[in-house]
Amino acid sequence: MMQDIRHCLTEERDLPLSADDFQRIARIAHDEAGLAMADAKEALVYARLVKRLRQLSIDNFTDYIDLISQPESEYERAVFISIMTTNTTRFFREDHHFEFLAETVLPPLVAAARRGDRVRLWSAGCSSGEEPYSIAMTVLRLCPGAGSLDLKILATDIDRQILLAAQQGSYVEAALSELPEDVRKRHFSPADKAGNCQIGDEIKALVTFKTLNLAKPWPVTGPFQVIFCRNVAIYFDSAMQERVWRGFAGTLAPGGYLFIGHSERLSSSVRHQFETVGMTSYRLRASHIPDRRGKGEY
Repeated sequence: MMQDIRHCLTEERDLPLSADDFQRIARIAHDEAGLAMADAKEALVYARLVKRLRQLSIDNFTDYIDLISQPESEYERAVFISIMTTNTTRFFREDHHFEFLAETVLPPLVAAARRGDRVRLWSAGCSSGEEPYSIAMTVLRLCPGAGSLDLKILATDIDRQILLAAQQGSYVEAALSELPEDVRKRHFSPADKAGNCQIGDEIKALVTFKTLNLAKPWPVTGPFQVIFCRNVAIYFDSAMQERVWRGFAGTLAPGGYLFIGHSERLSSSVRHQFETVGMTSYRLRASHIPDRRGKGEY
């Protein structure tokens, strides 16, 4: 038995990853995407990247790092970031946020949209789409005619590959197992022969997917009345986290809401700008004046 285990470990490490190579990988991940790669993640990094090296027929990490370091290797750097990011999500994850959204946040926003006002919600780090689609389902439950209003949901992620999956809106039946039966019937097609269910067009029409790297300048103007950014900042170091929280404070409308992950905390430098309104739920104080200089078009 022990011989089998040692054999497996040898097989897994047939491409050595030196300490210097790991540090170079960590620097690129941080510089490109703000990701914090502590030494404890070395085994995870190896397990994820070694598959890509084999796909490219590259027999050592140094050559792969040299490849993604070249300015012209934009595509491979994007693949690298896709490999390094974690995409864990589900429909109505942390349901207390969606209960608060439905009961407190959305009713006045829906009323404003019905009066002709512009309403924008942002799912930052949307992964495979379950979060923004859950937001859209909540909106439609309160306002079935939301598609005809100026009420839109922006969904962004750094991972271009996962965004393509999100835009497809196709999910295995098991991913819908925790949804109430009436929600499944209303918003998803029956499973096809492959066991996939397609989300409805009225949901997809409310959501716009775009690639966005939180570690780079944001091509958004806002103002957003609601921002979801949950279980994203945990992968950043403290300096990057502070940059993100400051960015959200500058992009939210005064009185706008920010929802973060259950293990995340706002940095002390921006905490005073928000009031706590629920579990990991915050509201930007109405006296705060956002700074939107240098932003883009959404």
